[in-house]
Amino acid sequence: MISSVAMILVGLTGGVATGKSTVANMFKKCGGVVVDADELAREVVQPGKPAWREIVRTFGRRILKLDRTIDRHALGAIVFHDKKNLRRLERIIHPRVAREQIRLTKQAVKNDPKAVVIYDVPLLFEAGIEKRVDKTVVVTSDRETQIRRLKKRNGFTRAEALRRIRSQMPLAMKRLRADYVLDGTKNRESLSRDVRRLFEGLRSPL
Repeated sequence: MISSVAMILVGLTGGVATGKSTVANMFKKCGGVVVDADELAREVVQPGKPAWREIVRTFGRRILKLDRTIDRHALGAIVFHDKKNLRRLERIIHPRVAREQIRLTKQAVKNDPKAVVIYDVPLLFEAGIEKRVDKTVVVTSDRETQIRRLKKRNGFTRAEALRRIRSQMPLAMKRLRADYVLDGTKNRESLSRDVRRLFEGLRSPL
């Protein structure tokens, strides 16, 4: 955990298609500094970087596109149904993402000692990252809303959407472990009010 007297590091997570990215953007509009784990993961595997080289050595050049970037779909097909391969990939990527998150958090604190840093990370609980943050926020949704959003956003069939949802820790378990829960099915105005109220509470704890 990185902390100063005033700053706070908040872990933001949820299930697939629950509205987590929308909430992250709302926190940003409130003045929060958002660190996106998925974005960091894409950055650390850029062609030629150490993680890229290790991934290619581990999984072969078949997972590369013509421009030498990693084909996420090809790599996903290898690791998605194989926990051993998934763990191998995580051991390559996660430590590097963690170092980048720490660097960016330190930078945010340097710029503003009272910063509220929102670490947007899908695998917050699965990877044990909640131990490194001060508070946790879970964005939740009912399953039918998740399915509908995945079908519209990703073009999934219902079966594909369910498979993706079931590949993650159940939302009920995440809710139980969260410090705060936001309802990602609310309309944008109501959700924005909830986020702003929570942000103010995080910025000025009792």
